[in-house]
Amino acid sequence: MLFHVEMTVNLPPDMDPDKAAAIKLKEKEMAQQLQRDGIWRHLWRVVGQYANVSVFDVRDGAQLHEILSSLPLFPYMDIKVQALCRHPSSIHEDDR
Repeated sequence: MLFHVEMTVNLPPDMDPDKAAAIKLKEKEMAQQLQRDGIWRHLWRVVGQYANVSVFDVRDGAQLHEILSSLPLFPYMDIKVQALCRHPSSIHEDDR
């Protein structure tokens, strides 16, 4: 099942810079592994914001929730999720 996910990160301005760097590094490692695994299909930065637009390919909403809530930056994120389905006018068989 495909999901469109918008994530906006709001780190506290007074967060220790070393702690912020460590969390960001863990987030990057996890995001890259999920991409290698084919789960995090697309990851796009939103220009001018600490935000991204992503497409996840997961079994169901429960799996997506489990993944999102395990992200290191999750406690600092505002997240919007929309389920996606194949458009009948799409020329791509696999929607990639």
